[in-house]
Amino acid sequence: MTPAHGVSAFRRPQPIKPKAGQESVWDYPRPPRVEPRSERVIVRVGGQVIADTTDAVRVLETSHPPVYYLPLDAFPADVLVPVEGTSFCEFKGEAHYFDVVAGGVVVPRAGWTYPEPTRGFEALSTRVALYPGRTDSCEVNGEQVTSQDGDFYGGWITGQIVGPFKGGPGTAGW
Repeated sequence: MTPAHGVSAFRRPQPIKPKAGQESVWDYPRPPRVEPRSERVIVRVGGQVIADTTDAVRVLETSHPPVYYLPLDAFPADVLVPVEGTSFCEFKGEAHYFDVVAGGVVVPRAGWTYPEPTRGFEALSTRVALYPGRTDSCEVNGEQVTSQDGDFYGGWITGQIVGPFKGGPGTAGW
């Protein structure tokens, strides 16, 4: 459609130029890639630490903040409660969801996993990702994570990452 029809033509947003030590999400690949990380990742829900690990991986995809996946065995028993329903990612396959339960709090569908991911994403089969905005806090090496706008993607934004980021209003066509 043209602007005359009330919809503006698609335009890729102008990437923010990264400073020393930063990454631009516009330099991330598509299709995405999985990258092992050794930073200390701590997640809190219900006032309790529910995960504390240096064995995370992150998924990097053009225009998206990284999504951190933590080992399932980094979570105490009964914190991740499987729930009904799945979604499908064209790259990673079928996602299954968890309620996160800790400190008397139940956070519906706050985590997800790919128990049988597609080729190239095998590292995700024993890991879970969490929406940082649904937790009390997520930290990477002591830095508080900011959650990605919108409720579809689960990106983790730190000072190391620059955008603009897909997920908020008006970004669906990126």
